[in-house]
Amino acid sequence: MSGRVLLDAGNSSLKWARVEGGRWLAQGRCAYDDLAGLQAVLATATSCFVACVAGAADRERLSQVLSGAGCETRWLASEARRGDLVNGYAQPEQLGVDRWMGLVAARRRTHDPVLVVSAGTALTVDALAATGEFLGGLIVPGVALMRAALVQGTAGVVTVAGRYEAFPRSTGDAAHSGIVAALCGAVRTQHAHLAAMTDMPPRCVVTGGDAALLLPHLELEAEGVPGLVLEGIDEIAATEPRA
Repeated sequence: MSGRVLLDAGNSSLKWARVEGGRWLAQGRCAYDDLAGLQAVLATATSCFVACVAGAADRERLSQVLSGAGCETRWLASEARRGDLVNGYAQPEQLGVDRWMGLVAARRRTHDPVLVVSAGTALTVDALAATGEFLGGLIVPGVALMRAALVQGTAGVVTVAGRYEAFPRSTGDAAHSGIVAALCGAVRTQHAHLAAMTDMPPRCVVTGGDAALLLPHLELEAEGVPGLVLEGIDEIAATEPRA
C-alpha cells in the first residue's frame, strides 16, 4: 500500500481521488449507501484525508468504512489561517470545511481576487481578496432545494422537468429558469461587489454537481473546476509529514 486517498464528503454524495507521488491516479463518486468501491480504493492507500459536511447518519457510515480500512485517517477542519490565506469568520471553525478547502485550492491557483462558487445541495459564493483574506460569502438553497420548496409550497407548480428560457412559456420552464436565474443572480451580485472593492474584475471558479447548469448563464467569465474541494484537500495533505 502507498499513497493517499482524498475524500470530499458532501451533503448528497462523496467524491474521492487517489494520489501517489504527486500524481492523481484515479477519481470517482459514490453514494453513502454504496461504499464498496471506496473500500477497495482505501485498501490501496496508507492515508486518507477527509473534508466532511455530511449529515450524522452518512458521516457514521463513512466513519465505519474508514475505521475498517486500515489506513491512517485525518478529518480536516476549517482553520483561522493557512499561510497567507486568512479565514474572515469571527469563529473560523464555523465555516464549512468544504468551503475552506475550496478557498485553499483557489489560493493555490491564483493570487488575484477570486470568487469561489460551489453549486451543490446549497450554493455558496465566497469572495477571496488578492491579499489572501476571505472576505465572506453567501449561502443560498441549491437547485434541488429550490425545486423542493416549490413542490411543497405551491399547488403542483413543478410537475414536469423544464429547460432554461429567457422568457419561459410553460410552468416547467418557468420554474427551472427561475431557479437558474436566482442562483446566477447571487453569483453576479457578489462578483460585482468584489469587483467594486478590488477595482478589477475578479476571477471566478465554479465547482459542484450543478456547476454545468449555471456556467452557460452566468454572463461573466468563469472556469468550471469539478475537483476544487479535492484540490484543497490535496494541498493540505501534501504538507503532512506522512502524506
